[in-house]
Amino acid sequence: MSFPMALFVTVLLLIGSGFFVAAEFALVAARRHRMEKAAAEGRRGAGAALAGMRELSLMLAGAQLGITICTLGLGSVSKPAISHALDPVLKGLGLPASLSYGIAFAIAMMVVVFLHMVVGEMAPKSWAIAHPERSAMLLAPPFRALVKLVRPLIWVLNRVSNALVRLCRVTPREEITEVHNREQLTQLVAESRRLGLISEDDSELITSSLTEPLSPVGDLQIPAAAIVSVPADADAPTVLATAAAHDRSRLLVRDGARFIGSVHARDALIARSRGREVTARRLARPVPALSAEDTVGQAIEVLRQRRASLAVVHDPADPARTVTGLVSLDDLLARLLHPQEAA
Repeated sequence: MSFPMALFVTVLLLIGSGFFVAAEFALVAARRHRMEKAAAEGRRGAGAALAGMRELSLMLAGAQLGITICTLGLGSVSKPAISHALDPVLKGLGLPASLSYGIAFAIAMMVVVFLHMVVGEMAPKSWAIAHPERSAMLLAPPFRALVKLVRPLIWVLNRVSNALVRLCRVTPREEITEVHNREQLTQLVAESRRLGLISEDDSELITSSLTEPLSPVGDLQIPAAAIVSVPADADAPTVLATAAAHDRSRLLVRDGARFIGSVHARDALIARSRGREVTARRLARPVPALSAEDTVGQAIEVLRQRRASLAVVHDPADPARTVTGLVSLDDLLARLLHPQEAA
């Protein structure tokens, strides 16, 4: 093969290697939800990229096969061509034949390895990681077409590799999972803070949002003895006076020893301004009941679903479900956002 033809083949092999590397990293780095959104919008290439992500193991095997073929091609075509072109030049400089061939071989090896690593791998990889969704939509259609041509061979190679993985008691996956548990996310936040990627305040806020939802509401409750309440037969002026005396906007309504709901001072003020003769029982709104073992996250979800701002807490070990305290949505949110201050 002539030297110009060898250079042409070298360029094609480098382009091929870069194509397979970029396609591999694009499918790995692309976000599944973004690809689903792009596919729903009908963007070109999104469907092929999403299909490739669903059978990622097969796509990666195809990429590795393509990269391997390109690497072997560079070793069998490019390296000898460069070596043969340099050997006469080195001989013309007066070097002995045995030494000139060794030097030409070493130079050719370094040139081919450099081109393959930089042009055929590192540059395409960086581009794909910088623009994963765009590169996946661009490269997935031709990449899947090539994989389809050699799918039987790739399937056999993939099955063999998966069998070897299972021998190590590891279950192969077709897709990459993006789900992390709380412990993993907490470690990621701590490492990001150590590396200076996020500030100390942001680290504390994120960490508290991950850990505080697991705290029991029993640690946050206002003791039953400190609950401000009004009797069920209290009129609007009594409700307003009690709220002003204790600097509260919401009060619990009790019927004997039992709490039947909560009343907002605003409702009592509206009723008084309209001259209505109402009692706290009529103005009371239902109050959810929580167990002291319920977590902050569970309590917030209950209050959100019930559209309530207050909840009574009882001891789960007490069959009578006697109220042991009170929690408010404001306190729960404060615990999430400012755990040290709330504590």
